[in-house]
Amino acid sequence: MNLGYRLAYKVGVTPWEHTGHGFDAQLSGLLDAIPLPEGGRALDIGCGTGRHSIELAQRGWHVTGVDAEQEPLDKARIHAREAHVDVRFLHEDAADLHIAVDGGHMLVLDIGCFHGLTDHQRRDYGRSVNAITAPGASMVMFAFGPGHRWPMPHGVSEEDVMRVFDGWSMASSTAADVSESPLPVRAAHPCWYHLVRD
Repeated sequence: MNLGYRLAYKVGVTPWEHTGHGFDAQLSGLLDAIPLPEGGRALDIGCGTGRHSIELAQRGWHVTGVDAEQEPLDKARIHAREAHVDVRFLHEDAADLHIAVDGGHMLVLDIGCFHGLTDHQRRDYGRSVNAITAPGASMVMFAFGPGHRWPMPHGVSEEDVMRVFDGWSMASSTAADVSESPLPVRAAHPCWYHLVRD
């Protein structure tokens, strides 16, 4: 887990929770394009306070949200109750998902987790995602571009993503609309990646 995230939650500076309408519209468009199978299971990795987990549940997915930090998970449970949706929230490390989460997921959502991991953690993360997803599954990832220094996440390129997700195809790669986001997010040149498992 990136120490920067832990500190951000402690001091209440969480720019990833203030993304704006353009970001939300892009995410909705990506999710709209993914068919919801009957009983479809979705996993929100790095779910934070549960905003996107709740959206997935409202769309009809059976959702598990995972985060390495307990504080945002406590808030996520409250938000899900207030939204009258059933979401399972787990305090887990993204690299060890296969231990706590069953297989067969058809959608994985990662809004800013993968881009903050070390190379070793990314490899473990990729193995875990492969273990818990079914063939034909989709992954939607929001990630900063590469080359950042602490306290920012390192960031990733499309090549970095594909190096970890062998056995997946890149369906789309699009610059993220973060025009309404705080300056550090805008300066990070983030992208949306939509991958499909072979």
